[in-house]
Amino acid sequence: MNAPILLALDAMSGDHGHRIVVEAALRALDEHRRLSLILVGDEETLRKALVAHRHIDDPRLTIQHASEVVAMDEAPSKALRGKKDSSMRVAVDLVKQKRAQAAVSAGNTGALMAIAKFVLKTLPGIDRPAIISPLPTVKGATHVLDLGANAACTSEQLFQFAVMGSALVTALNGIERPRVALLNIGEEEIKGNETIKQAAAMISASKLNYCGFIEGDGIFLHPADVVVCDGFVGNVALKAGEGVAKLVGHFMREEFTRNAGTKLVGLIARSVLRALAKRMDPRRYNGASLVGLNGNVIKSHGGADALAFANAITVAMRAVEHDVPARISSLLAEALSAQPKSIPV
Repeated sequence: MNAPILLALDAMSGDHGHRIVVEAALRALDEHRRLSLILVGDEETLRKALVAHRHIDDPRLTIQHASEVVAMDEAPSKALRGKKDSSMRVAVDLVKQKRAQAAVSAGNTGALMAIAKFVLKTLPGIDRPAIISPLPTVKGATHVLDLGANAACTSEQLFQFAVMGSALVTALNGIERPRVALLNIGEEEIKGNETIKQAAAMISASKLNYCGFIEGDGIFLHPADVVVCDGFVGNVALKAGEGVAKLVGHFMREEFTRNAGTKLVGLIARSVLRALAKRMDPRRYNGASLVGLNGNVIKSHGGADALAFANAITVAMRAVEHDVPARISSLLAEALSAQPKSIPV
């Protein structure tokens, strides 16, 4: 697919603001010749940043002025109602107006979800959007949703998440029938609450490639391509995984610097350690999709550096290339057509 792609970047949000976004934008433009970008934010600030990078006259890079910024700790309702000219809101508006094919932001997650849902609306048949992102596994990556948008979900919403996750993985990874699992407190059918059991019955009755329940450790062992859970559980699992990765890194640094002998071993193993660090580098997995919307919106980690934000831009490009919202709508219609009128639990 060689068609031009135009993305809107919320250039002012995130922990590091425009400095990281501008650098990431220039990096992405160098890597993708058919990519064009709109930097959304304070025009004077962004022009100064481009001058500092000695990058002024590029027809593939334009600026859309926005006078406000959504703070990282700002209430979503305040951001939605009180900051209609924020860089985040304007970037999403550009998608609504078809002036951009996707929006990317490192800003306040709750505010981004609220704004995106209000502006773009959800796809027909989808109750709530969800946040989905790949997590590293022993065989590559597994996509998990929801990662924090919906703290409590019905069985119907979990079923919708399964459809959305399947459509996204097929589009981005080329897996025709991705394996779908429900995150639960055990693998046995008798485990879990009634909501999770009902969701299992619905997914099992559909044409999705359902492979049953998995426990938390299964996320990283790759028995499934898509792992479905509510946002409360998903966010806890995500943060727990990040904490374990940091703990392992901390222990390894301690052991390799314990004495002269372990330092020597560390020097000998340097190439292996670098390869391990690269495989576990969270920047490679940056870029969570807000699925279920009538448009493409990608959430970058708030503390992302330029490399990580550039990866989120790449995720947005792939979502546009494969028209993820259309794929979700099509798969949802197909999955619902296979549902019996009543599903036994």
